[in-house]
Amino acid sequence: MLLLSGCALQAPQEVSSQAKLTPLSPHARDLYKLPLPKGKIIVAVYGLRDQTGQYKSLPDSSFSTAVTQGAASMLVSALRDSGWFTPVEREGLQNVLTERRIIRAIENPLDKGNPAINLPPLMPAQVIIEGGIVAYETNTQTGGAGAKYLGVSASGEYRVDQVSVTLRAVDIRSGQILNSVSTSKTVFSRKLQSGVFRYVSFQKLLEVEAGFSLNEPPQLAVKAAIEAAVLHIVAQGIRDRQWALADEADFKQPVIQSYLREASELTGAPIVLNAKALQ
Repeated sequence: MLLLSGCALQAPQEVSSQAKLTPLSPHARDLYKLPLPKGKIIVAVYGLRDQTGQYKSLPDSSFSTAVTQGAASMLVSALRDSGWFTPVEREGLQNVLTERRIIRAIENPLDKGNPAINLPPLMPAQVIIEGGIVAYETNTQTGGAGAKYLGVSASGEYRVDQVSVTLRAVDIRSGQILNSVSTSKTVFSRKLQSGVFRYVSFQKLLEVEAGFSLNEPPQLAVKAAIEAAVLHIVAQGIRDRQWALADEADFKQPVIQSYLREASELTGAPIVLNAKALQ
């Protein structure tokens, strides 16, 4: 009994590990494969709100949201990793302004006889990225199978959830929505169980249970959906000549064509460069 209880309480080795960088999703790798732009676009992100209204189901706390509240940070990271955008701080803009006031206060030229400090002006954005996490649907698919024979049992179950993200690029000069993209990512969970319940001899009962479950972290699903949306915004913006490639021949690169082909299959949109740039 002591041996069995010790095995049951022992955590797998992979649970206890050193902190490391978050693994890259396939979409994150595609961000690094994007061809170079003619010029980086200065972009502002004021927030990416949780618009799902979903909370974790019992027995978890009813005050814990089903999806991450840090989606804006994920979006800024994806925009920067793409190499197409230069994000400027807007979500914590008040902190930046406070630090600039502190610099002016402690570096008083009248006290030290130094020349006046000329802080560079804050960089204005050309495009604002708006949007939100618009849906988190649970149990979109469920299933399982099991069998029992002579006290020996085995079963497996799975569940599929889905998270959806919408992003739109807004031109700050006119307020025109340049592009709007919606992406979805599944969240997969599964559980396997097995057990033995039988008499091995008179008045001697053997009962053994084992099992494990694997749950895909919802925040990684949100991150992947955001990265996919950024890739579609870049690819479709290139197609519509809203922003330009450093070398127009790079339009034929697989990473651009694959995302345009995905959009074309759903909407029928062309996968060739538009003849005329937008004014």
